[in-house]
Amino acid sequence: MSEPAPFPSMTDKLPQPKMVVLAISIVAVALSLFQMYGAGIEPLGLFYQRSIHLAFVMFLAFLMFPVFGSNKKRGALGWMIDIAFLAGAFTTGFYLSFYLDAIINRAGFWSNTDLIIGVIATVTVLEASRRAVGLGMTVIGVVAIIYALSGPRGALPWLGEWLPGILAHRGADIDRLVGQLYLGQEGIYGLPMGVAATYIFMFVLFGAFLEVTGAGKFFIDMAYAATGKKAGGPAKAAVLASAGMGSISGSAIANVVTTGAFTIPLMKKLGYRPAQAGGIEAAASTGGQITPPLMGAGAFLISEYTQVPYLDIVMISIFPAILYLGTVYLFVHIVALKNGMRGMPVEELPDWREVLKEGWQFILPLGILIYLLVLNISPMRVGFWAIISVMAVAALRYALWYFVVAPQNGEKPTHDGLKQAIKKGIAITIAALELGAKNAVAVSMACAVAGIIVGVVGLTGLGLKFSSMMIAFSGGNIVLALVLVLLASLILGMGLPVTASYIVLIVLVGPALSNEFGIPLLIAHLVVFWYSQDSNVTPPIALAGFAGAAIANASPMETSIQAWKFAKGLYLIPAFMVFNPEIIEGGAIEIVLWTGFTAILCLVAFAAALEGYLFDHMDVISRIVIVPATIGVFYPDVKAEIAGTVVLLVVLGFNWWKSKKNGATPSAVAS
Repeated sequence: MSEPAPFPSMTDKLPQPKMVVLAISIVAVALSLFQMYGAGIEPLGLFYQRSIHLAFVMFLAFLMFPVFGSNKKRGALGWMIDIAFLAGAFTTGFYLSFYLDAIINRAGFWSNTDLIIGVIATVTVLEASRRAVGLGMTVIGVVAIIYALSGPRGALPWLGEWLPGILAHRGADIDRLVGQLYLGQEGIYGLPMGVAATYIFMFVLFGAFLEVTGAGKFFIDMAYAATGKKAGGPAKAAVLASAGMGSISGSAIANVVTTGAFTIPLMKKLGYRPAQAGGIEAAASTGGQITPPLMGAGAFLISEYTQVPYLDIVMISIFPAILYLGTVYLFVHIVALKNGMRGMPVEELPDWREVLKEGWQFILPLGILIYLLVLNISPMRVGFWAIISVMAVAALRYALWYFVVAPQNGEKPTHDGLKQAIKKGIAITIAALELGAKNAVAVSMACAVAGIIVGVVGLTGLGLKFSSMMIAFSGGNIVLALVLVLLASLILGMGLPVTASYIVLIVLVGPALSNEFGIPLLIAHLVVFWYSQDSNVTPPIALAGFAGAAIANASPMETSIQAWKFAKGLYLIPAFMVFNPEIIEGGAIEIVLWTGFTAILCLVAFAAALEGYLFDHMDVISRIVIVPATIGVFYPDVKAEIAGTVVLLVVLGFNWWKSKKNGATPSAVAS
């Protein structure tokens, strides 16, 4: 999905030459067809799939993003550099796939050609990442490589002398590092690239087919039909539409620019401040990243790392996603009540019957997808059949209209009409294949560089060292450990996209959370994954907030602060998972129900305390009392949990009684 950048300097893009545009289309369609072939017709071996996929992606990245930026002409020098990198992308992918058997046979005894191609591959990956993802990702990858070479036995022994004792290691030479990064299974072509080249790409492509055929508008219209009449209707529609778009989009920014183009202007018209409107959309769109089935590609990665079936990841993530989106929805509702807002006029809203009549075909592929997952079929193969189902349903619906409905209205089928319909269908299919490949470039490049970082962590033992540092800094206190993870995710999020941030962070802190602090493995992964989303909504680097600000014509920083406020569930829900693992792992039905109830109660009370309003205005004492009561509910002690729950119920009950007593009518109080 094409994402307008949140920074003004990136908006003045020069149009690409026609030959380059054509080349981009051809490479993108070829990549998508290659992925479709590997997913549904002839599965390929691990290195074949990953190396060819990455070669295609890098080739596409160098065509799409000129070396000196999209707002400048390439020029002779630019073309020379780009052609060199295009050759590097082709050579590195071709070499590994063509000479794979020979490379495996000489494992550990690499030839000079192996090493030279490995160095070219590493440099090419870093440059493609700089263009497609950003400089921050490349810098972290370079720092990781320098760190691997530092040490008494490394290529940079002098640099190892400057490393603190806990970070010191023996160092690696060029041969060993290249073997790890290019010729092994723990580097560039490691697990992150494996997931990107299989599951993630197929679901991104599935989302592209849904988008091109109009699914985005369907979800948005259904959300408006469901909530438009209520107070703050457009804002509530933004929450629901973002949840729907989350099932077909792997990007929070993509969610913002897709749903926000409709919802933000309407929110402003209804009375929300521009920064509020942009912040609500950013917070809601971030919810799309944690909403099954795609979860911004996270579900597949968590499944691979924990060896928990993908369907199980999806099922256990439904309730936490509902909690998060419900919290954003509640914030929106409270702001609407405080400001005396009303819903939209009925005549301006779509009729849900008409919307369903026009877009029912978008529900069927999602149903087929879920059904195939339940049958325990590989997610990659499921993605293939889901795409085929979108194409089949769209073709069937048009055929029914063309041959049955249209003749009843006096429009007879003609040879020319059928020919035009087929041409349009082919054009839509090509557009979807192209869009899916373009959408996957950033994620795949992020995973490639994440593979470099993971490879260095494995080579140097940095993960164990980082775990020791984490235990030392937290003093063994699990709350401080979670705060450290949150801070680390925020810092990493300034330079890395969400997917890469999760991969790097789980490799570094995952072992400590599971082994030293006793957090169950799956919950540790979910916590890190959720915290990795905070760079979307947390100042000073809040990419989804910046995108919302651009659409709302508001201050980026003020919008980010609003997004940070509305997205508070992003911080509380993972902590609740840690102290109440039954919400994820299950257990006795009464315990699970009690845990779910207390989670909802805590989030409602916290939102009310933050906004100072629920049924009526909330006094200062009530807002203060909610804080220790919420801590009590989180505390792993039955008595504290019950006491905290009782206090929260009393405070919220008192607020409800006060509203009935005063006959409260919302007043225009600034949020």
